[in-house]
This record gives sequence, structure tokens and C-alpha cells, in this order.
Amino acid sequence: MSASERQARFFGGPLDGRVQELGETEPVSGTVVRHVHLHEGPKIETHYALGHSEVSGWEYRLCPIVEPHEDCEPR
Repeated sequence: MSASERQARFFGGPLDGRVQELGETEPVSGTVVRHVHLHEGPKIETHYALGHSEVSGWEYRLCPIVEPHEDCEPR
């Protein structure tokens, strides 16, 4: 994988526009990451689902909070 293929861009929510380096293991579509914002106010928790687009490559899309047994469908 090239350097640009080892990155994922965030879409939506407080991380919109940020880019994150992907780890050494192969990315898995559908992986959900949780972001918790604790600064200057109430705790805000958002979830993002990893997916791949032919146009933009790997991307994290904002998705609703899910139970462990449910799949996250990006918004």
C-alpha cells in the first residue's frame, strides 16, 4: 500500500476533514472507531465507520451509536 493508501479522511461530526494514518495491518471495511470529546463542556461521543471509496480511498463516515451486535451504517 502506498502512503496515501495508508490514510483515511473523516467525514462529518467533530473530526470532519481530518486525516488519520492507518496502522500496519490491512484496513477492514466496517470497522467502527469512537471519538469522545471532553474539552470545555459536556462529553460528546461520536462513532465513525471505515469504508473504501473508488474516488477518495479509505474514509471514516459519521454513523449513529450502535450496540456491539449491530452494524454501523454511515450517514
